[in-house]
Amino acid sequence: MKELLADFHIHSLLSPCAEVEMTPHHIILRAAQYGIGAVAITDHNASGNIPAALEAGAQYGIVVLPGMEVECAEEAHIVVLFDTMEQMDAWQQIIDASRSGLKNVPEKFGGQFVVDAEDNFIREEEKMLLGSCRLTAAEVVDKCHALGGICWAAHIDKRAYSLLTQLGFIGSSLQIDGAEISRNSLAELSDKKLKPLVDNKPYLTNSDAHMIDDFIHGPKNLLRVEQVNTTEIKKALQNIGGRSLQPGAFVTEKV
Repeated sequence: MKELLADFHIHSLLSPCAEVEMTPHHIILRAAQYGIGAVAITDHNASGNIPAALEAGAQYGIVVLPGMEVECAEEAHIVVLFDTMEQMDAWQQIIDASRSGLKNVPEKFGGQFVVDAEDNFIREEEKMLLGSCRLTAAEVVDKCHALGGICWAAHIDKRAYSLLTQLGFIGSSLQIDGAEISRNSLAELSDKKLKPLVDNKPYLTNSDAHMIDDFIHGPKNLLRVEQVNTTEIKKALQNIGGRSLQPGAFVTEKV
């Protein structure tokens, strides 16, 4: 078994709400400097900066899993995670087919930039990434699982874009793999007041970083697995075979 810090909800500068400092190379460099062993780039409804993150991860010895923060039809966020870019490419096609196709207005919503592993500009994404797709939460979960991925309800403790807020509760019929607690409500990890409302789903904590300082100092997960992949993470969430995922972990010092 290996034990490492993992942050599976990070935005790059492809997300219009993220700072331009959030390049894949910069994120991976800081991960290496602060001992964060595994990350996922999870931009809003987009995956364009994951190839650069994978390349940078290989350079610095950081595990990078392809991810995305999807806004479902209920106007709530769900984070999906996969093992390969082939899976992510198939997922991106599903998301693209379910979105409006409206163009972004950078002056209003922010720029959406795709870069390479050395931070060189490749293109600006013209399609508006913010906003919901036509897939319901149940469809997002089912289609994610069908492709071999895992997924969790993002920041359920927040008032905006929370699946719990939008639905009132998350029942057993929604086969989601976990529920994320944001940095604003870490006391919930011990209080567990929301657990009955989310079908006792296991908790995760991620930085949901839109700037580097939030990435470094935001909450992580202390992950104990044989390998960092979606199958092992799912087992860790369920505490199977000595695997574990401890939410509410933080970077202690620079490596």
